[in-house]
Amino acid sequence: MLGTPISKRRWRNFRANKRALWSLIIFSVLFTLSLFAEFIANDKPIFVSYRGDVHIPIFKFYPETRFGGDFKTEAAYKEIEVECLILSGGLIECLERPDDIVEAIKVGKFEDLDFYRGWIVWPLIPYSFDTSVDTPGAAPLPPSKSNILGTDDVKRDVLARVIYGFRISIMFTLVVTIASSLLGVFAGAVQGYFGGKTDLFFQRFIEIWGAVPSLYVIIILFAILGRSFWLLVLLTVLFGWMGLVGVVRAEFLRARNLEYVTAAKALGVSNFIIMFRHMLPNAMVATLTLMPFIVTGTIATLASLDFLGFGLPASAPSLGELTLQAKQNLQAPWLGFTAFFTFAIMLALLVFIFEGIRDAFDPRKTFK
Repeated sequence: MLGTPISKRRWRNFRANKRALWSLIIFSVLFTLSLFAEFIANDKPIFVSYRGDVHIPIFKFYPETRFGGDFKTEAAYKEIEVECLILSGGLIECLERPDDIVEAIKVGKFEDLDFYRGWIVWPLIPYSFDTSVDTPGAAPLPPSKSNILGTDDVKRDVLARVIYGFRISIMFTLVVTIASSLLGVFAGAVQGYFGGKTDLFFQRFIEIWGAVPSLYVIIILFAILGRSFWLLVLLTVLFGWMGLVGVVRAEFLRARNLEYVTAAKALGVSNFIIMFRHMLPNAMVATLTLMPFIVTGTIATLASLDFLGFGLPASAPSLGELTLQAKQNLQAPWLGFTAFFTFAIMLALLVFIFEGIRDAFDPRKTFK
């Protein structure tokens, strides 16, 4: 399918739209980086070399005893004693004068018979989305060298939360958009192609289902089952799949009596093949026209629910929760500016991308 002439022409049309192409490149870079958020923003080292063995603390639990310490709890890698144990190969003297030993090791002047040089590789941002910054001062802290975008009202690094929150927002949007679009396109295609009582039944069902107060249902189910990412995805899909039904239904009603459909029926082609191989491609332009609105609406839904306190779990990094903090801390303008520009850049890139996709699928432009 990707190697067909029509697909190649669509790709050329998309590349001709420079705004859409650059938006796709920028968005792909940002989203790819967010997928590796644990390597970019984390309160644990990426790699630790201890006496010749390399460990990956961001993925595996290591007790302090693994590095020559006394406790079986997880190693506190930011404490000077643990750092000294790792860098020196577990010297017992690290429990008495760790600062002097670490300083001597870093300048290359430390000598000991049991000394085995180790090393630690930290992420660019040494804070995770739920890490409290141990910087003195009243929260929220303003932007500084250690916290580029400042901290929120519980002293969590804002930049780390933006990176993780961006990933969750895009993953949520992609899953919900794909699932709801598949359901909506299928329902609209069935209604428009068969018409009659099938269309009438679906229309009445959509009218009833669309009248259900979705926010109340979400609140009730969250109170019973607890808040979770996948439950929120399921509920958003259940109440959001109707967005494409109307336009797909209208396109299929218009095309059902055209000559190519009549000819396909006369040749004995199955209804499924006619609907999704012949009729649906001709309805793609009208369908893709609504995609930017569905994508932006899904992001707005997640942000609104998080803002109201009915979205993701409280411990999850959320752009909507960051917006709520900006509202509650007007004396910290960096929170509001960060939330605004994050949403503005994310939504603008997605709208430009889908605008380019819509133009690429437009038959009037495909065969130029």
